[in-house]
Amino acid sequence: MKNWITLIVVAAMLATLPLVGNNYLLRLASILCMYAVLAQSWNFIGGLAGYPSFATAAFFGLGAYTSAILQNQGLPMMLAWGTAGLTTLLFAAALGGAILHLRGHYFAIASLIVAEMLREIVNTTPNLTGGGMGLNLPIMRISVEAQARYFFYAMLSLAFLCTATAIVVYRSKLGFGLRCIQQNEDAASILGVNAYSYKTAAFSLSAVFVGIAGAIYASWVNYIEPPDVFDILLAVKPLVMVLLGGLGTIFGPAIGALILLMFEEFVWRNFLTVHAAALGLIIVVLVLFLPNGLLSLLRERFARLRGAR
Repeated sequence: MKNWITLIVVAAMLATLPLVGNNYLLRLASILCMYAVLAQSWNFIGGLAGYPSFATAAFFGLGAYTSAILQNQGLPMMLAWGTAGLTTLLFAAALGGAILHLRGHYFAIASLIVAEMLREIVNTTPNLTGGGMGLNLPIMRISVEAQARYFFYAMLSLAFLCTATAIVVYRSKLGFGLRCIQQNEDAASILGVNAYSYKTAAFSLSAVFVGIAGAIYASWVNYIEPPDVFDILLAVKPLVMVLLGGLGTIFGPAIGALILLMFEEFVWRNFLTVHAAALGLIIVVLVLFLPNGLLSLLRERFARLRGAR
């Protein structure tokens, strides 16, 4: 119950941001919500099941291009977003059948090359995807301010739905089975856990919300190209955010998303010429000093305070 109250309160507070914030703050808030979706989605397969997936970039790009192509064919925007999410879900379920029998770094490498494979497909089908030149999307006939509010609420709604799903999964039989798989997959199978089905479900959940996020992002920026939506950083950042916030926790991914976004903005403002190196150094330091995430550190501190009392 506490998790639901926390989620509703935070979402309600963020929903009031357009009343007091400018377009710059709305842009940051929209990115924060998108990051939270990416991190929370990765947490299904990486945090609960313990499978280090790097397929997030593939799901994001697939959702973006699916929605863009459908919108250019005349499909309404929101229907294109839903179709992109469904397409990504089915793709992840099929892909899971091919690579989820792998474990550890073998699975990580197999998931990493999926984005490169999709990028090559996009580059070699210019008649459909625009190839390396990218793809333009229909422009919304509303003001810039209205667009900023619209896409902020779209990302916020998706983040709310993704986190609500995480709460349900965490308390369900699926969540229990995934945690068993993380601890010892062979022992879990002996005890009756259908490891393949559970892993496929988690991998599909790690894709569907990311696919919709990619679709919303494509409509938001009005133009996409392969290096942008299949960027390798989209596969690395979710893992970093979950590690910063707390692996396998409900609100840890969102906290990690906030931390990463704050440091990104700090780096861009102060270390523009060496932003990539500076950001990488900061991330390494944070992960080294917060190996279990910020939530675990706070819990340890509270436990010590209670013990001292």
